[in-house]
Amino acid sequence: MKKYRIRIGLDVDDTLYECNSYAVSIINRNHPDEEPMKLEEINSWGKSGRHADERIAMYSDPEFVRTQPITPGAQEFVKKLSEIADVFLITAVPPCCMSARAERLVHDFPEIPPQNIMVGTRKDIITLDIMLDDGAHNISSSRAAYPVLFRKPWNTGLSGLLSVNSYDDFLHFCEMVQSSFSEKFPSLKNGGVLCLVGPSGSSKTEIANELTKLEGFEKPLTSTTRPRRREEGEEAYRFIDEAQFVHEMKAGAYIETTVYSGYHFGTSDKDISPIVERGHVAVIPIDICGAITLKNLYRRRALLVFTRRERAEAIKSIISRDIDLEDKTRRIMSLDFEYRNSEVCDAEVNVGDDISSAVSQIVSLTNQE
Repeated sequence: MKKYRIRIGLDVDDTLYECNSYAVSIINRNHPDEEPMKLEEINSWGKSGRHADERIAMYSDPEFVRTQPITPGAQEFVKKLSEIADVFLITAVPPCCMSARAERLVHDFPEIPPQNIMVGTRKDIITLDIMLDDGAHNISSSRAAYPVLFRKPWNTGLSGLLSVNSYDDFLHFCEMVQSSFSEKFPSLKNGGVLCLVGPSGSSKTEIANELTKLEGFEKPLTSTTRPRRREEGEEAYRFIDEAQFVHEMKAGAYIETTVYSGYHFGTSDKDISPIVERGHVAVIPIDICGAITLKNLYRRRALLVFTRRERAEAIKSIISRDIDLEDKTRRIMSLDFEYRNSEVCDAEVNVGDDISSAVSQIVSLTNQE
């Protein structure tokens, strides 16, 4: 019997070709007397940042489409992906740019059969196993079994979506999906990383705190730009401002970074690896994006556990928190996306009012061979 090859769809702009960054470079060239525009100024989909009209107009210019730089590593990424899956390139450009876009894709990605190149705007009617896209509106309407958001400055305010930061993370995620029925269960008997993944309000932090009271479990210090809550001690996180976080991130201080409810979180390997080397378990409450990155790094020594709590109880927990109304709204709206993330975790535990049962189940999971 022929082995099933998963079907993977790839967005093109800002996934394979530089789009917003290329437009920003042109804007800076056209306005040399102004303070240079930064990519981070585009903080939402569409007309955000300076010279938004000028930038958007470029996307309907065939010459812009013909000259977009290929994202570094994109061709190698597509080649590797084509070895394990049937890959489709799915791109939305206006009619005047369709020929230029198709010609570029056929030339730049010869591994992709021309019939697998789809130029149009209705990404929501295409059925795939996995879809990678930087547009959250495309992810939220996708019919793919696993719609994956490619993290960019304009989508960092979104929480709960299955997301990746890099080509390597996406490749590993695809391998996880493909081998999900044959992969051996992770082993943390001699040390490893325990990623607690679950929706906001599912008691991840509380479970982590209870686990770290037990011998052999430690919580590495995670950096965050989130304000410290009243009930938290200084040791809960390394609380820093956004400017310092961005500086450290660009300097390569973190092995994984993510944005949750508008705040940055980052984990450094210098805080994790000593725990693992001691044969202990590093316990990290984390979103799915960061969990996939750590799974990519630690492989079978990383265990992803989804903490499931009844939706009504999760909402009650969110509402009772000392956070602003906008943050509460974002967290509640992201719940549906976050519950879907259970499908890519190694195991799942149910969390009730008494978290001791969930803690016991997780301890049992970490002791499995």
